[in-house]
Amino acid sequence: MKSVPIDKVHDTLSTLAALKRGALAEQWAAVFGCPAPRNCQATLLRCALAWHSQMTNQAKAGSGGIKRIRKKLQHSATSAPIDSLAPGTRLLREWQGQTHHVTVLDHGFEYVGKSYRSLTAITRLITGTPWSGPQFFGLRS
Repeated sequence: MKSVPIDKVHDTLSTLAALKRGALAEQWAAVFGCPAPRNCQATLLRCALAWHSQMTNQAKAGSGGIKRIRKKLQHSATSAPIDSLAPGTRLLREWQGQTHHVTVLDHGFEYVGKSYRSLTAITRLITGTPWSGPQFFGLRS
């Protein structure tokens, strides 16, 4: 596998670091083909764009293509048990125009100041339907 020149990666990351939220949202729309999440902070947009740039550069460098990388990432996301989430991890999900934040605890999850034993219970509270919590928060497909 060829390596991507470090200066190219550094230039991309430097450019992203200098952008304000509005410019990051425009970049998000151009890269991902949809509007940036409404309540998403600039830091998260910047990190997602940096990740995408690095994955794209890695694919161009001969790692087997972006489809192969996406497939690996999807496989790892669907096979990772929820128990492997470290306490303090924050899960975000936008639902009907509102961003929902869930924090992983030692035993369970915290949502809107209350503790819950499962993501499914939180998902049911948010959506009013018995969806899979891990699937709703993007931990499983």
